Amino acid sequence: MSPQDVVILLKVISYGNEPWSQVPLASALCMSQSEVSKSIARSKYAGLLDPSGKVVRRMALMEFLQFGLKYVYPQTPGAIVRGIPTAHSAPPLNQSIQSNENYVWPSGKGNVRGQSIIPLYKSVVDAVQNDSKLYEMLALADALRVGRARERELAIVELKKRIIHE
Repeated sequence: MSPQDVVILLKVISYGNEPWSQVPLASALCMSQSEVSKSIARSKYAGLLDPSGKVVRRMALMEFLQFGLKYVYPQTPGAIVRGIPTAHSAPPLNQSIQSNENYVWPSGKGNVRGQSIIPLYKSVVDAVQNDSKLYEMLALADALRVGRARERELAIVELKKRIIHE
């Protein structure tokens, strides 16, 4: 698995029940079609996509996010930079967690200063500009990567709402 596989699977989930194909998916995520194709193959092999490569196995993905993400793609908050809020600093967690400490994806497009969190994939900042569902899920995933116990618990509840109960 690669970090962009998580981004791609969450993007597919953001489509809901709408059909999708690799070329528009690649374009929406600012990735090459070959990156998406390789990712689909890895996710099928890992059991996170069904054999057709079109349906996310939501329970398996949730289990991976909940129990494996922080170990496979760990992240430590870095220097104070300007960027796009993530983890507890972004919706939906910023509604229930008050903190003076912001976490951000470094970006000139952002207007918040906070500790830098390297996103799961370099194009995430561009990919979330017009996709609030994907933005929320990736921010929640970051809460699993860098959050404390309470933040992680809230992120799990919110991710389950979006991944399993959608």
